[in-house]
Order: sequence, then structure tokens, then C-alpha cells
Amino acid sequence: MRLLLTLVTHSDGAPDDPSLQALAFARSLAPGALVHAVVIGPGAADAGLGLGTYGAVTVHVADHSALVMFAPDAWARILVDLAARLGADALIGPGSEAGNEVLARAAARLREPFAANCIVATPTETPTPGETPMPGDPIALTRVRWGGSLLEEARLHAGTAILSVAPHTVAIAETGGTATVEPFTPELDEADLVVRVRERIAAAAGGISLADAKVVVTGGRGVGSPAGFGPLEELAGLLGAAVGCTRAVTIAGWRAHTDQVGQTGTKIAPDVYIACGVSGATQHMAGCKGAKRILAINNDPEAPILTSADYAVIGDLHEVVPAIVAEIRRSRGA
Repeated sequence: MRLLLTLVTHSDGAPDDPSLQALAFARSLAPGALVHAVVIGPGAADAGLGLGTYGAVTVHVADHSALVMFAPDAWARILVDLAARLGADALIGPGSEAGNEVLARAAARLREPFAANCIVATPTETPTPGETPMPGDPIALTRVRWGGSLLEEARLHAGTAILSVAPHTVAIAETGGTATVEPFTPELDEADLVVRVRERIAAAAGGISLADAKVVVTGGRGVGSPAGFGPLEELAGLLGAAVGCTRAVTIAGWRAHTDQVGQTGTKIAPDVYIACGVSGATQHMAGCKGAKRILAINNDPEAPILTSADYAVIGDLHEVVPAIVAEIRRSRGA
């Protein structure tokens, strides 16, 4: 592989962590290959400024009047057209909702397979004995499947390899390099803009973002009611933490979907994850497996989450959490 093109998604003019992880993945996939990055839409120029530090040698900044809001088909066309112009051997991006959606649409345009949520990829020129010859050198892959419950070993055959990187499975690494920034105006038509975001509704003001929090306190069905989150909110306030919840809680209407941690919610990687009354279903653990330390508070000693927890308190969360709050306040002299 000689040139890899990496999609970088961003927010408020800053590249997100999954995209920086994708850049690190690209460098490891083909050491010595040129790693290019593409950033799209408002704030793209600012987001692209520091990408040389993370290994990109060239940053392509796509600016178009129709790209004010996210339009996955337009982004896919930009990626495909740029890859063709550069002669890219692979398209790589973050395994976020936006990243996977854009790469899947790019794969459809190229009629190529798409390998999502990869954690390891190794090019090889040696086919497996008895394997039917296919275009392109095969790539040996390890990727996350079934909500993180298993790892799949696979081989990808494609003219252009298209891969997304499972969030929080590859370490961000700085190289100290610099990048050339090349702005361009992509060609788009109405068909590329049929699907697009029309409006964004901001989350309620205040609090700490789940995605950025260093400490997350999450409540599950065991919390019992919306009012049961009061002690969790108090604990989170003392720890400077964000408050999360499980899918069962959002289905019950106790918390907004924006608070959900899990496969269909937010995937997080805090330093400490405190799970209160959370059973630990596979879909939930897929969202918090990036946590460095997990503390589970549960009255069920057989709860599945205990197999993943670093620390556990077996007891009634309605007694344990207030006790923790009281001890923190006592130690601080409050």
C-alpha cells in the first residue's frame, strides 16, 4: 500500500478522538505509506490544522455551500472522488455512527466490501491454501462483532480496502510531524443531498458530556425510578462526572436517549465508570468497554457486569451510593 486516505470527523473545529485513533490505525496498517486525511464541512479548516501531529502528511479540506449540515451521501462522494484522484489504496475512518455510515455509502458507490469496527489489520501477499484468487492483496483483520461479545478473524479482498476502526481500541499517537493543507471544492449534485441533517437540537445546557467525561456514573433499571437518579446526580456532582443510563432506563422514559451508554447509545472511555444497578447486558458493555476502571454496585452477586468489573460492591445502591456521598463530603469537610 502506498497511500491511505483517512476520513476525519470533527466537532467545533476539533477532530474527535475516534478519528485520531483511525489515523494511528492507518499508520500501523502500512508503515511507510503516505497517510492523507480529509475533513469536510464547517470547521474543517480548523480541524485539519494539527493533523500533521498525528501522522497525516496532507490534509484535504472540502468546502462547499451545501455542506453546512451533515449529508452522508455527499460525504461519501467526496471520499470516493478524492480517493480516485489520489489513487488511494484504502479508505479508513472512525467507527462512529457518522464514520460507519459514510464509509458504508462509499463502499456501495465503489461496489467494494466494507469491514467495520476493526482493531487490527495486516496486509499479506500470501493467500490461504485453497483460497479462490480475488482482486487486491488480502488483508488479515480482527474486528469487533455482536456488540463487542466476540472478535472475528477475517480476510478482506478488495481493489480498494474500506475499513472503520472500532472506537477506543487503538491508542492515539503523536508523531510530531507537519502536514500540507489543500482546500478544494468538491463536485456535488442534488442526488448527493437527498439525505441530510436539517436541524440539530442542542442537549440541555449544563453538565458534562458523556463522550468527554473522565468519570461516568450510570444508573440501570435497578435505580427504580426517575427520582432514584437523585443520589447518582449528587455523586456525579462531587466527582465532576457525567451521568449516564442504560437502554432500559430510556425505554422507561426515566432519562433522555442522549444519556444512554451502550451499543445504541454513546460509546465512552472514561478513567472510571461507576455502574449502579446495571445488569451488564452485552449491548451495554459494548458502550463502556473502553473504560479504564469499572466499579459495579449491584445487589445481585451473579450480575453479568461483575465479570467485567475491576471493583464491586454487592449491596443496595440506595444505601451504598448515599454512603459514598456522605463519606466524600466528610473527607472534604463539607
